[in-house]
Amino acid sequence: MAFSEIEQQRYRKAVEKYLDSCRPPEEISNQLDIGYRLDGQVIEIFEVRSKWNDPSEKMECPVAKVKYYKSRDAWKIYWMKADQKWHSYEPIPEIQLLEAFFEILEDDSYGCFWG
Repeated sequence: MAFSEIEQQRYRKAVEKYLDSCRPPEEISNQLDIGYRLDGQVIEIFEVRSKWNDPSEKMECPVAKVKYYKSRDAWKIYWMKADQKWHSYEPIPEIQLLEAFFEILEDDSYGCFWG
C-alpha cells in the first residue's frame, strides 16, 4: 500500500532536505549527483554517475533503501552488498522515524552506504 499524498509530500521534503545537505558541488553535478525514488512504501537513495567508458551516459549506483512497515509503525534499513542484493542493515535494522535514517546515512560508521 502506497503512502497518502500528504505522507508522500512530507517524506519527499525530508529526503530532499537531506540530499541538499550532502549533495556534491554544482560544478560536478553533471558527473556525480545524488537522487532518490519513492515507490510504494520504499525510499531508495542512489548516486547518479557518468559511466566510466561513456561519460555521456549516466548510471545509478544504489546507496541505501528504507521501507516502511505500517503494521509495526517502523522503517527497516537496507544496504546494497557486493552481491548486488539488498540486505538488512544489522547494526540498526529498524528505526521509528525517517529522520533517524538520514542520521545513520550521514554517520555511516561501518562504511556500508557511502563506502
